[in-house]
Amino acid sequence: MEKTAIINARVEALRSWMRKHGLNAYIFPSTDPHAGEYVPDHWKTREWISGFNGSAGTAVVTLTRAGLWTDSRYWLAAEEQTAGTAFTVIRCTRNVATADELTAWINADRANSGDGYADDASYTVGLDAWTNTADSVAELRKALTARKLRLVTKVEPATELWNPRPALPETPVELQPLKYAGRSANEKLADVRAALHSNGTQATLVTQLDEIAWLLNLRGSDVHCTPVFVSYLLIMPDKAILYVNPSKLTTEVCDYLKALNIEVKAYEDVRHFGQFIEKDWTLQLDHGIVNEALCMPGSIDAPSPIPALRAVKNETEIAGFHNAMLKDGVAMVKFLRWLTTGEWTKNGGEWVMNGEKVTEITIDRKLTALRAEQEGFRDISFDTIAGYGSHAAIVHYEATPETDIPLEPHGLLLLDSGAQYQDGTTDITRTIAMGPLTDDERRDYTLVLKGHIRLAMAVFPDGTSGTQLDVLARYAMWQDHKNYGHGTGHGVGSYLSVHEGPHQFRMNWMPAPLHAGMTITIEPGIYIAGSHGCRTENTMLIVEDGNGWLRLEPLTCCPIDTTPIVRELMTKDEIDYLNTYHRHVCQALEPLLSDEKDKQWLRNATKEW
Repeated sequence: MEKTAIINARVEALRSWMRKHGLNAYIFPSTDPHAGEYVPDHWKTREWISGFNGSAGTAVVTLTRAGLWTDSRYWLAAEEQTAGTAFTVIRCTRNVATADELTAWINADRANSGDGYADDASYTVGLDAWTNTADSVAELRKALTARKLRLVTKVEPATELWNPRPALPETPVELQPLKYAGRSANEKLADVRAALHSNGTQATLVTQLDEIAWLLNLRGSDVHCTPVFVSYLLIMPDKAILYVNPSKLTTEVCDYLKALNIEVKAYEDVRHFGQFIEKDWTLQLDHGIVNEALCMPGSIDAPSPIPALRAVKNETEIAGFHNAMLKDGVAMVKFLRWLTTGEWTKNGGEWVMNGEKVTEITIDRKLTALRAEQEGFRDISFDTIAGYGSHAAIVHYEATPETDIPLEPHGLLLLDSGAQYQDGTTDITRTIAMGPLTDDERRDYTLVLKGHIRLAMAVFPDGTSGTQLDVLARYAMWQDHKNYGHGTGHGVGSYLSVHEGPHQFRMNWMPAPLHAGMTITIEPGIYIAGSHGCRTENTMLIVEDGNGWLRLEPLTCCPIDTTPIVRELMTKDEIDYLNTYHRHVCQALEPLLSDEKDKQWLRNATKEW
């Protein structure tokens, strides 16, 4: 059966199930019970019901209609993937549909359904309490109640209808040795308990997987590109309980947890965690993260203390980042030499390099293979964004067999990629001139580079927020009436999530303060639809600059293409910064290269400009 017929059959089966359970509408989010960035296959219910596999979106099915909300990154892909199905794509201006947008659409369905619900307050909307946060459910309930619509949250159709449904991941949990972690789990647990005490609380349920992995110095491979394992952690004054599938734990890990006074219970037993909360205790939960099913009444809504603790890297983690970036730099130099020194010829009207067709997927595989040669490589840190020509204007473009296009010896290639090494996580973007460029391509490339450098040169007081500095990256392009919609920078984990908070560089207000020891990216960009895109990204370390002042030091170690730069647009201090950076890159990477051709390419790519 073809895909469209399969999706339509699922929708009809769902509608039969909804009638049986007294539901008029059902909402499928993109999230899982842990509010993570990447979702294990078991919880991809929105993809299962709609056929749309993008990372962001919300599906709603009523007895008569079906809608799929997604943002601009996925408008075209969503329309292609749902063509011929019951779903209509609704274009969002934000990453996710708001409660008001969903409710207005559902209310319109009630009014137009012809089923007698137009003035009937019994019209009922369902969703799964386990895959929606407490705050999102509260917001949706408020919006629905205002329109006299009912919400029920203890219904989950995929449990009955999705067959066979992917099982929960069962990969083993492993230790992250102290030589990489830098601080023991006991020390970290003591810090969390101290933070809870200062907030007048005694216990918390940690639900985000990267927080648990960091806190316990454990890692896994349950989630795409992120070394975490599916679990919950209940922290109490004198002990803790890890809710996890026990079969995932080796004898070594079990002994390790026992030494930490951490009891192990089955993952499903988390639904009974409340029985361990003493009557005179106060439970602290972040209602914006904890799922509705586990949000105990009477809990204090407060942010988890873990992100702020994790954000400031210790000396061992910082050393690990430097090591990881050097290995990544070696792989990048080998890749860039291969890509930029190949011989291009026409073969039957099609461009080939060294006799081979080179496409967006080709270069992704080539770079990943070179990274895999490096010591301690474990995985990529996110799906590679390799956009050539007009594809580079799609901010989060990911090539598929259907969209993959060949490279040619002209125009720009935007390559955003990263890796997971056991001593650090990398994230780097380079925009590469494949040959002759237009004046517009060169100008935009230069404006982006100016923004990157201007922010990289910043000196600022300790405690400054990323929002207060964000304009430095945008100033030059603003003068050209250009801007970009994404953030300018995010924290990076230590062999953890490549996107790590709470601090960011971003236009909208993000109050999280910046401190020495934090990692953060700088990645401004310009995207011209149908033409080209460019972005330059380094991962940076915030370091002390004396007397309460801070500055940014580059961790990423890789040449920046100078061939597209319009020199007249660059100031002397920007050129000096670029030359200093390139001297550092050459001095750091040349001794690590064994091939003389790689060394010569590096010397040429980093020569004084």
